Amino acid sequence: MNVAVSADASDLAATVERARALLDDGDVFDAKMLASAAYEQAKLAGKLAERMRAGERLVAKARRLQGDALLIETRAKIRIAAEWDAAQDAGEAATRGRPKNVPDENVFTAEEAGLTRKEIHEARKLAAAEEREPGIVERAIAARIEAGLAPNRANLRAAVGTHSASKEERGNNLYETPVEAMRTLLALERFGPRVLEPSCGRGAIARPLEDAGYTVLLSDLVDYSTATRDGECQFVRDFIELEPIGGCPDIVTNPPYGAVLNAYVAHALRVHRPRKMALLLNLNFLCGFEDPERNFAMDDNPPARVWVFKRRLPMMHRDGWDGPEASSRMNTAWFIWERQPDGSYGDRTFITRVDWKAFETNPALGPDTARLPDGEIVWVRGDEGFAAEIDGRVIGSVDLRGDHWAWTIYGHPLEGKAQKEGAARMALAHAWLRLKAGAA
Repeated sequence: MNVAVSADASDLAATVERARALLDDGDVFDAKMLASAAYEQAKLAGKLAERMRAGERLVAKARRLQGDALLIETRAKIRIAAEWDAAQDAGEAATRGRPKNVPDENVFTAEEAGLTRKEIHEARKLAAAEEREPGIVERAIAARIEAGLAPNRANLRAAVGTHSASKEERGNNLYETPVEAMRTLLALERFGPRVLEPSCGRGAIARPLEDAGYTVLLSDLVDYSTATRDGECQFVRDFIELEPIGGCPDIVTNPPYGAVLNAYVAHALRVHRPRKMALLLNLNFLCGFEDPERNFAMDDNPPARVWVFKRRLPMMHRDGWDGPEASSRMNTAWFIWERQPDGSYGDRTFITRVDWKAFETNPALGPDTARLPDGEIVWVRGDEGFAAEIDGRVIGSVDLRGDHWAWTIYGHPLEGKAQKEGAARMALAHAWLRLKAGAA
């Protein structure tokens, strides 16, 4: 069977190369037809190789050929759609309702162009995605293959943002976070250098975090083939079943709303216990008393701060929404949980109203960390100062009150004159190193 599959793959490779040559020669219609046939053949060959256990090498080869065919097909569709749009503008292609001023014999239909109207619509969106981020189609296909998964049309549409959600996907609550929300958060809050985004979707939160200098770990219940700039693909996991990750990264996400929300937030606080967590939630999350998970999150482990958007954020439309844009009817806020030096999440919540428009040009604060030879200090801010942690372990604290800084490292008191916070942090870091070396 390995010999048969290998022979099929060789024939398939020749078909893919023929389609590539046709596209390069400008014969987009034949290139599209041949690439579509090669895509289906490669898809079948991959499934057959998996079923017959033909070996990882042959399975991987079939997936690469499927990806090559999909890329050629997509590029051909984009070019056909562009030619169709140009023909429509010239009155040579039918619109929805044949133009009365153009003779019937001079008008061709979408079907005669080799694409359905739905395919033309999808091709336009793919073209728009390529214009926004050149090479995104090829990168999305490559990321899928690198993750050991078969590239397919539906996944490509989802990965580049042209997907129209099915009923099942609407049930997964993919509503991408507006960039305005992230600008506000990153101008107000710092996080540790590594951040977990457990409902990453297509990366609306991850991208601004990476822009601000954070290392982001991606996960989602649904496989959107989202990848970091370093090429690390998301892993597919239900967050409520996800065990703590090494290094205890902070968490930033826009969690799924609905029946799962309370359990989601409680799981984060009970199992992962991040040093810091920011969730974009409906303001109504402040209320409610019947659900024990809500009470656990808001009463037993209250957020330290709630940044309420007094001006509603732009509408978070369902993934793939292609209808008219609407303004939001939902009041939202960033809920910030922050673990205190005693290991608890404190006992009080400060609520502040903010306007996202005031932060449109504000720079991100960036990771709250200082690199040391033996580990990584993370600074945890409190009402009276801040604490320093390494790997989740409190090593010292600084009292900001008065005109002096007071340091305590493993119970050893140190004092110094008032100075800028950054200098105080460095002094604390150096004192920590001297203490370890036996000099303090």
